[in-house]
Amino acid sequence: MSTGEPTPGLRERTRRAVHREIAEVGMALFLEHGFEETTIDQIAEAAGISRRSFFRYFATKEDVVLGDMVDRGHRIGAALAARPPGEEPWAAVRAALLALRDEGPVDPAADLGIARMMHRAPSLRTRSLEKHLSWQEILVPELARRLREERGFDGVRAEHRAAAVIATALTCLDVATETWLRLDGGASLEDLWDEAVAAVRA
Repeated sequence: MSTGEPTPGLRERTRRAVHREIAEVGMALFLEHGFEETTIDQIAEAAGISRRSFFRYFATKEDVVLGDMVDRGHRIGAALAARPPGEEPWAAVRAALLALRDEGPVDPAADLGIARMMHRAPSLRTRSLEKHLSWQEILVPELARRLREERGFDGVRAEHRAAAVIATALTCLDVATETWLRLDGGASLEDLWDEAVAAVRA
């Protein structure tokens, strides 16, 4: 079945493949040696490209880790839009966030290493917060639409409630991730998010 999206040409498919390969090489180096200890030159050398070529694909070293964060936000937004009509807002947001984990195989050890690296590197933490703001810009309008159409809230009230839910959901995700790291992955991230949300809503 066609998705309605044009099939990318050979040049674009090649670009995406190279982008993915550089990201995979960079992530492997970050996890082995540390984010701050790894240089762009080392990534370029390991990927078999020049430093100049690296900057054709990534503006900064942080983008190797966080470069697809905005795209993830759009995928969460699409998952939220696809939730059944009338679904309780928090349940819809939870399901949309979990949709990312269904995109591919889960590697708990790698996920833990990446989360730990992001927690420790100040530049990554700062950029991650900036990217989360972009998620709010994507998700709030969709949740507000649902609240207008399904709950009868006017525009301003719908935006207000949607902004509160999304901001709280993302903050709970950050809190759950920090607890998950302190527990060294000994608890489910989803369960920790549920617990954080329950504490806020109690």
